[in-house]
Amino acid sequence: MANVIIVGAQWGDEGKGKVVDIYTEHAQQVVRFQGGNNAGHTLVVGDEKTVLHLIPSGILHEGKRCIIGNGVVLDPKIFLEEIDGLKKKGYLKDDGQLLVDGAVNLIMPYHRAIDIAREHKAGGKKIGTTGRGIGPTYEDKVGRRGIRFADLLKPETFARKLKDVLPEKNFYLENFLGEKPLSESAILDEYLAYAERLRGYLGNASIEVNLAIKAGDNVLFEGAQGSLLDVDHGTYPYVTSSSTIAGGACTGVGVGPGLIDAVIGITKAYVTRVGEGPFPTELHDEMGEQIRKTGSEFGATTGRPRRTGWLDIVALREAVRTNGLTGLALTKMDVLNELDTIKVCTAYRYKDQLIENFPADLDILRDCTPVYEEVPGWQQDINYVKEYEQLPAKAIDYVEKIESWTGCPVVLVSVGPRRDETMVRKNPFA
Repeated sequence: MANVIIVGAQWGDEGKGKVVDIYTEHAQQVVRFQGGNNAGHTLVVGDEKTVLHLIPSGILHEGKRCIIGNGVVLDPKIFLEEIDGLKKKGYLKDDGQLLVDGAVNLIMPYHRAIDIAREHKAGGKKIGTTGRGIGPTYEDKVGRRGIRFADLLKPETFARKLKDVLPEKNFYLENFLGEKPLSESAILDEYLAYAERLRGYLGNASIEVNLAIKAGDNVLFEGAQGSLLDVDHGTYPYVTSSSTIAGGACTGVGVGPGLIDAVIGITKAYVTRVGEGPFPTELHDEMGEQIRKTGSEFGATTGRPRRTGWLDIVALREAVRTNGLTGLALTKMDVLNELDTIKVCTAYRYKDQLIENFPADLDILRDCTPVYEEVPGWQQDINYVKEYEQLPAKAIDYVEKIESWTGCPVVLVSVGPRRDETMVRKNPFA
């Protein structure tokens, strides 16, 4: 029996979906603990690509229980579209395979309208959100104005809560953001229609997960985004609106930290970022474009080109510390196949100081310049390598240097998007 948390160790898009998909083979329960449909997990099974935004990646495995915990915010329209897409592909044959906690907060039309209007109004000072309404939903959750999944299934309760909150939202939309007000009746009709299809998925994530743990099940906790986008520990304010680090799994599901056995952080062999915010190792040259094209670095949710840069060990050590990582999963090594030299940032220089810890002050971080070490590339195709020991010596050296710099073992190496293009060095469920 083991309970394992999977988190992104960078700014998201590290390949968590694939790693979760691989580890799901050893788990009976897969639990999503935070975020909304601003996150997209891309999985490739055979020659078929599936992009999931809300439903845990384990849904592609028959017989696995997939749970959406209270820490998630959910857009019912997107959720139902995802269910329909999965069923069309032959997945989710048993609706009992999927459960949504009743305390999940709903993304409402006014959340999306506010999100988009704020970004437009901010102009050059925008955060770079996806416009999906995630942040405004979390604001209402913390402000105790949220409407929950369980509320939607009680028409009178839902109607009362909508009636209470909508005048305030419309006032803000009209008088501050300059947008049109939203219709209460239109929202009510739309969402109550969703309720009839959603009723069968209602449950209590905390009870179900804790019962599964007591029964001896392996449980996999799946996060979204990345550690450097954590609302407390990331590059604030250029962050997401939830706790993306491992501690968020406990609060976002309702399990005690003493029940967690391992925390695996996913990192690319380089770094990407979507949206605004500081990025010390960002490449603005032909090398950055080469990595973007070779790695197909475009957002699964938005299609936006991702910013690319060399691997940042300073930022990675931050993720190791804040998550208490017990292992790293290194993805997209194959993207670096053709390079004769690879740069790795092992420290920052700020004015006359050498900095080895990630600065919390963004004014300092913006003025930091990366200190690079160069390592030789392997300059050969590694996509079809099946065993870690069969990797080129220079590729193995790259992995070992990452372990040495971070103090964290690399337990998985991925050299392509497919399941069979993965080398599991240590299984956290073993």
